[in-house]
Amino acid sequence: MNIAIIGTGYVGLVTGTCFADMGMQVTCVDVNREKIADLRKGIVPIYEPGLSPLVKKNHEAGRLAFTTSLPEGIAQADVIFIAVGTPPDEDGSADLTHVLGVAREIGLSMQSYKLVVTKSTVPVGTAELVRREVASALDEAARGGIEFDVASNPEFLKEGAAIKDFMSPDRVVVGVDSERAAQLMKRIYRPFLISSDRLLITDIPSAEMIKYAANAMLATRISFMNDIANLCDLVGANVDMVRKGIGSDARIGTKFLYPGCGYGGSCFPKDVKAIISTAHQHGYDMRVLRAVEEVNEAQKHLLFHKLMKHFGGDITGKRIALWGLAFKPETDDMRQAPSLVLIDSIIKAGGSVRVYDPVAMNECKRIVGDKVEYASDIYDAALEADAIMLVTEWKEFRMPSWGVVRKAMRENTVCLNPPVLDGRNIYDRPELTAAGFTYYGLGK
Repeated sequence: MNIAIIGTGYVGLVTGTCFADMGMQVTCVDVNREKIADLRKGIVPIYEPGLSPLVKKNHEAGRLAFTTSLPEGIAQADVIFIAVGTPPDEDGSADLTHVLGVAREIGLSMQSYKLVVTKSTVPVGTAELVRREVASALDEAARGGIEFDVASNPEFLKEGAAIKDFMSPDRVVVGVDSERAAQLMKRIYRPFLISSDRLLITDIPSAEMIKYAANAMLATRISFMNDIANLCDLVGANVDMVRKGIGSDARIGTKFLYPGCGYGGSCFPKDVKAIISTAHQHGYDMRVLRAVEEVNEAQKHLLFHKLMKHFGGDITGKRIALWGLAFKPETDDMRQAPSLVLIDSIIKAGGSVRVYDPVAMNECKRIVGDKVEYASDIYDAALEADAIMLVTEWKEFRMPSWGVVRKAMRENTVCLNPPVLDGRNIYDRPELTAAGFTYYGLGK
């Protein structure tokens, strides 16, 4: 089976590499010449555990190739996956410029039957637009008689666990409208589903909707629990007990019921906006999801509000240590991360910020620059700090030596018990109190 992957971003590179690791011949195409040159040298441009050695292994074995030429990349391909970016437009809708541009190039380059699959997260109706674009380009190239199919194959990869998710999927969703396309997709995914057949074949619009609906549901659970945690703070309840109580109901379950300082990343914020926009285009108001988005944006400011309250509304001259920058552990992705909101708020209020993250420091330097100080570890971040904010629950942050942390922090009469603001509820209040801190959690 010969496969072409158009786009070597997070989804494209993981998809192509995993297909190659199962023995398929894969060619990844990207217009970025520097990226392609790096990939040929085994240099992976994104951080994802396990991806770099897998890319190197399959490239050296000759199963994974990289090129900047789309005609070359798709020449021998039976199936072409479009995995280019779909950034949010100003109105929140998904920008399909790159997807449709690739579809046109495919049509201009095709010499024989191809199955064209949208792997990018795209709104309902995109596959039909891709079909029209390919057909129009084929007519333009005077090859209108060449047959092709389109399909939708949304990805469900979690950053930090993408390889495992792809190799052992809990489900594979494929939207098709021809038997030929269905059989090709079954053949591609057969090696991944030998132990459990979790291939769901649907019509194309349903497949496109499933991806958005899944992310919107998970985002809803997160914002719901954040709302509950905030109410727990007001009424004196413990959100951990509440979470266990409702999670024990089989109809609800325990996943995505952990309160925090807001979700971020490349998927949830973008996909919630996109589904709201799609509904608006069809004259429908997604009232629940608008509330989900509103709660999440407010939640990103919650630790800052707690910080301001602790210091009586004035943090001028205060140094704040931020533990964690990425939107979640096991990634360097800072897109829509709560850390960015906190950094901006603290600096505007007259404070300074000293940050540490195990893998996202370079990304922070790229985005934030010299607005913050950069530390070498969590203890260095706490040096002369007046307060600590835990933003990302990396494993190495879970059991620090609080005695060392306390000695590193600034000594002053205003803050004899410096605050630790736990944005992920991973610390124990009695332990922190005994160590000489003032503890602030969420809903506790």
